Amino acid sequence: MYPETYKYTNDHEWIDLATGRMGVTDYAQKQLGDIVFLELPEVGKTVKKGDQVGSVESVKAVSEVFAPMSGTVTEVNAALAEKPEAINHDAHGSWMVAIKTSDPAEAQDLLDAAKYAELIK
Repeated sequence: MYPETYKYTNDHEWIDLATGRMGVTDYAQKQLGDIVFLELPEVGKTVKKGDQVGSVESVKAVSEVFAPMSGTVTEVNAALAEKPEAINHDAHGSWMVAIKTSDPAEAQDLLDAAKYAELIK
């Protein structure tokens, strides 16, 4: 269920280390319910691990999205911003932001798929 090529945070975000693309996990989208709006950062924004990079608004709540690693935002998924409900259908295929990471060593603090699955049990 959780792609093994991704890394995960305790805040329920995923990142594909090969592309720097990140989003929220399937678990997170299920907790949020129907997603109706996304707030995404500007391209070029520099972020530190744990900084807020956006927010997801659902019919239940607004949830902040945090950077899983430090770096620079190189791309935002404008198509997803126009159709945020796509996250409810495919959370792991719906990337929100691409980050060019500046400290690859931070990946050591992220969870692999098995550890993330344990976290959400």
